[in-house]
Amino acid sequence: MTRLFHFPLSPFCRKVRLSLAEKKIDVELVEERYWEKSSEFLRRNPAGKVPILKIDGKTLTESAAICEYIEERYPGPSLMPVDPDGRYEVRRLVCWFDDKFHSEVTSKLLYERVNKKITGQGYPDSNNVKAGARAIKYHLDYLGWLLDMRRWLAGDAMTLADFAAAAHLSSLDYISDVDWDRNANVREWYSKIKSRPAFRSILADQISGFPQPPHYADLDF
Repeated sequence: MTRLFHFPLSPFCRKVRLSLAEKKIDVELVEERYWEKSSEFLRRNPAGKVPILKIDGKTLTESAAICEYIEERYPGPSLMPVDPDGRYEVRRLVCWFDDKFHSEVTSKLLYERVNKKITGQGYPDSNNVKAGARAIKYHLDYLGWLLDMRRWLAGDAMTLADFAAAAHLSSLDYISDVDWDRNANVREWYSKIKSRPAFRSILADQISGFPQPPHYADLDF
């Protein structure tokens, strides 16, 4: 049994979930209260982070490494281009979202509004929330610029770069922190990607104390 230890609103976990679902790999989702740092959890990953994937008799950690393993072990349908330049661009954009976007936006909106409450770390820092709200505008404009030139973020085909972006944006969309009217290209791209079967479990997520907004699971917004 393939098993993913995850937290539903974690964009890193969502990226792995999307990769598994796109490749039609059946997986049991196990919600992990990672902030409690149980001894069993730390035995699975001493770094104390999710996602953790048990697959092929192995225990894998770190979302980027997990997604690359899935891609190499289960190559179809492909989420990476065959040429080195294309693979570089996918990896660059995955890093953009998991590093820059996460630091400037996700950690300042999602973590302040949701994670702090769930983990008992107090109230949101209004300065961080304001900074995240400013920064997301720049990132949405950058996505729109990419999509002016490409069908998908990294080129003509959907790749892991699209899943990395959608993982972060879908987490923020759960708390209505994405202005989908800011850029028509981005809105159309997200509508395409969230209409894929791989997105179904993510659109079904329910977080206690944080009900879905009405538009969240609506494929037409």
